[in-house]
Amino acid sequence: MARFVNIALGQLGPIQRSDTRAEVVLRLCQLMREAHALGADLIVYPELALTTFFPRWYIEDAAEINSFFETAMPNAATQPLFDLARQLGVGFCLGYAELAQENGEQVRYNTSILVDKQARILAKYHKVHVPGHTEHEPWRRFQHLEKRYFRPGRHFGVTQAFGGVFGMALCNDRRWAETYRVMGLQGVEMVLIGYNTPVHNAPAPQHDDLSLFHNRLSMQAGAYQNGTWVAGVAKAGIEEGVDSIGGSCLIAPSGEIVAACITKADEVAIARCDLDFCAIYKKTTFNFDLHRQPAAYGLIVERKGETLAADGSPLVANKAPDSSS
Repeated sequence: MARFVNIALGQLGPIQRSDTRAEVVLRLCQLMREAHALGADLIVYPELALTTFFPRWYIEDAAEINSFFETAMPNAATQPLFDLARQLGVGFCLGYAELAQENGEQVRYNTSILVDKQARILAKYHKVHVPGHTEHEPWRRFQHLEKRYFRPGRHFGVTQAFGGVFGMALCNDRRWAETYRVMGLQGVEMVLIGYNTPVHNAPAPQHDDLSLFHNRLSMQAGAYQNGTWVAGVAKAGIEEGVDSIGGSCLIAPSGEIVAACITKADEVAIARCDLDFCAIYKKTTFNFDLHRQPAAYGLIVERKGETLAADGSPLVANKAPDSSS
């Protein structure tokens, strides 16, 4: 019996600092209604979907910082979204800033949750690859202070849901091959990714014209190389004067894009995904049991970054055998 799931991309346009959570949740609910009318089983929302992208500001007051974070989920502001999901029978994946309590300490995470059709939270994920910087850098047109505001997560898990194996990632995670491979080794069949990506990259403005290309390149490669579906969903448009890319898309295990949003506004796109299609790649080209060679990949976990010799040349870990011996 084939396993089909209808995945909706719930792209958001900009959220300004003056927009309330209640106003944003109304928009999320409208996207869910549109997705339901199109037959969706699950709608995927962006990273930090409840507020403006606050890491663009250097904030020193802890209370002001915490005002962007959620201490419980659901809460009074988001309960209408959970209620609507239960009423319509549509699951969702939602990104938000989480203020957690761990061992008596307040910890801030960039979080996403996977919610089923009965509005039950099935899984929670904390962003692992936290980008940006920690201290105030006023030379930038705008800041990217995620390292100041978020603690990195510690793992990439998967969950049995919607008839398949689902995983989550957030924004910068999508650029790292390890994100998909760790989930691929757990049999993932659908990776859900929300993101906020500005058009302008202050440390490397040479990337600006390539933002959409890099967005698709990384997700298409991750999908193909791990035989999995990938749904990437943006918060897009000009938010507090900062232009962010759109490019929300749904990618098949073949690496092909099967659905995409075409605006930078609130928009829904949907596709019917055959989870069994993953096996065409998982059991052939990317049959890990047959073809992977983990013994050759030691540097991936033994070394965090590129290591150079004293003269600045690459430090070679394993030289090829001497052919004369």
